[in-house]
Amino acid sequence: MKLIATILCGGAGSRLWPVSRELHPKPFIRLADGQSLLQKAFLRAASLPGIAEILTVTNRELVFQTEDEYRELGRADIATPFILEPFGRNTAAAVACAAIQVAEAYGDDAILVVLPADHLIAEEGGFVRAVQHAIKLAQQGKLVAFGVTPTRPETGYGYIEAEGNQVRRFVEKPDRERAQAYVDSGRFLWNSGIFCFAAGAMLREMNTHCPDILAATQSTMARARRLHAEGGSQIQLTSADFARVPEDSIDYAVLEKTSEAAVVPCSIGWSDVGSWSALGELAEPDARGNRVDGEALLRNVDDCYIRGAGRLIGAVGVRDLIVIDTPDALLIADKDSAQEVKHLYAELKLNGHETHKLHRTVHRPWGTYTTLGEGPRFKIKRIEVHPGAKLSLQMHHHRSEHWVVVSGVGKVTNGDQQAWLNANESTYIPAGNRHRLENPGLVNLVVIEVQSGEYLGEDDIVRFDDTYGRA
Repeated sequence: MKLIATILCGGAGSRLWPVSRELHPKPFIRLADGQSLLQKAFLRAASLPGIAEILTVTNRELVFQTEDEYRELGRADIATPFILEPFGRNTAAAVACAAIQVAEAYGDDAILVVLPADHLIAEEGGFVRAVQHAIKLAQQGKLVAFGVTPTRPETGYGYIEAEGNQVRRFVEKPDRERAQAYVDSGRFLWNSGIFCFAAGAMLREMNTHCPDILAATQSTMARARRLHAEGGSQIQLTSADFARVPEDSIDYAVLEKTSEAAVVPCSIGWSDVGSWSALGELAEPDARGNRVDGEALLRNVDDCYIRGAGRLIGAVGVRDLIVIDTPDALLIADKDSAQEVKHLYAELKLNGHETHKLHRTVHRPWGTYTTLGEGPRFKIKRIEVHPGAKLSLQMHHHRSEHWVVVSGVGKVTNGDQQAWLNANESTYIPAGNRHRLENPGLVNLVVIEVQSGEYLGEDDIVRFDDTYGRA
């Protein structure tokens, strides 16, 4: 038997704005120990006995940052293939892609354990035991959900009514009165969003209950394999094909309809970390119930969660607040309104405000750039290029650029000329010149870039050659 862990890494995590953004979503949030939620999910998957590989389904805009997160963990012993979506189509499409890929690679009997990238599990040993139990059920053809024993009447989770391993019914997020009744009954479990099944069993049930999703996904995967036959461990789905896949969750599409659903009840210290209140509970409280990540100076403050990002936060005479500070956005919310943060995110997205999508530090396949300052006709960036990496050969219509090397050695293409720049050396790139920045060294290359011109948008770029396959 082959055991494949599948990590689903998607979603905006809108309730965790302003740290979570469209291109830096919730799985990349770092906790107090320095690890991201995604890294914790990877290590959780890697801990499973007999794991053959960790397959990640994610957005193609996030793959390079995801690879960086995995690389930090130093687990080159585990294969990490990717299925890259052009946009989200909910979990039914993602699960179908994974099941199709695993069945093709390992056969219908291969077992998948599907893990969200943005959940926490405190009892890792209990999780491993629950997986071992789920595998036995999956080998009998069951589609297994992990049901978490509830500790409170939570209205933000779905529930599973169960009798032993038998699923009686799935229930959507209840109001508080019904949630309390579910907890009091002892028959209901939280639906964790973690699943286990044989690849062939899932495909058979999808063919029965959502054949339109399965057929469209099979067509999309087949075409992606033909187009990217030399793509190595990455299968990139095309926008035109993937748009034809109906959008639905795996719960609605299959699990609530099939007679083969099963559940493994477990108490594993699970949380979906779905709000700032939930994330704040991970920090140790002080004597007055305050939880602080970062540097804060408090006076007469009670029961607040304060998270900073590099600068001091002062608070006086407040209570029951959430304060989240980032370089370009500040959130202040009453604790009881933590779930409402998603509405701010939705409004920013509707208005096209950049803070719904990007941080000042943006990840690229070659490294990162950070916007240090900007104004009319100018923008200043800090660019960091990984060893051996290079930007695309490109040109801008509306802006010129000055590059100053701060550390490392840069190889610069500027029109028909090439030059090597050391620390404290600079070059000027006129608008219209083809240019490229490379790092041929063994340490990170750091450059300060000053842009000037009538238009400084990121879409003023024409790429002539790109190592990473971008248009």
